[in-house]
Amino acid sequence: MKIDMPMTRPGQVIGLLGGSFDPPHAGHVHISREALKRFGLDRVWWVVSPGNPLKAHGPAPLARRMAACRAMLDHPRIAVTDIEAQLNTRYTAQTLRRLQALRPGVRFVWLMGADNLAQLDKWQDWHEIVGRVPLGVLARPGQRISARMSKAARIYDFARLPGRASRCLGRREAPAWCFVNVPMMALSSTRLRSGGAWPRGD
Repeated sequence: MKIDMPMTRPGQVIGLLGGSFDPPHAGHVHISREALKRFGLDRVWWVVSPGNPLKAHGPAPLARRMAACRAMLDHPRIAVTDIEAQLNTRYTAQTLRRLQALRPGVRFVWLMGADNLAQLDKWQDWHEIVGRVPLGVLARPGQRISARMSKAARIYDFARLPGRASRCLGRREAPAWCFVNVPMMALSSTRLRSGGAWPRGD
């Protein structure tokens, strides 16, 4: 089976920003740009998921979300991919396993908002995720304290890099993670959906 994914070169450090992107918004672009700069990444991929196992209701059709992501992006180092749908992976650990097998010369960093770190211990095979790739954690409104006090942060406190070393994250062996404070945008997909900016029709 031929897998269609963005081009890579051995030695590159690629940040993976996973999510439903239902819908994508300027906040996604903002944290992607910040991640490129703060974590010393060569590229960022938006990994648009077929669905989020932690959410009760499914997102808008994948093709619609992919089109919206591509229409929003205008950055040579940020790409959109539906790799999870192609690989038929449902969980992040599965996706990372397959990506590392397909691109063994590439170093991946999993990017997340601080809200996701706060609930990381609820993810399927979350210890495997932390053991496979470094984690780049970006502050989001109201989530700094809960993220830093989370189960994952406490267990892997020994693997935390100080913010001043954030640009080294992609070259570190997992487990490694770094929490950085970035200028915030209080946008969310949930708010856009509830406000009617993203109608649920096809």
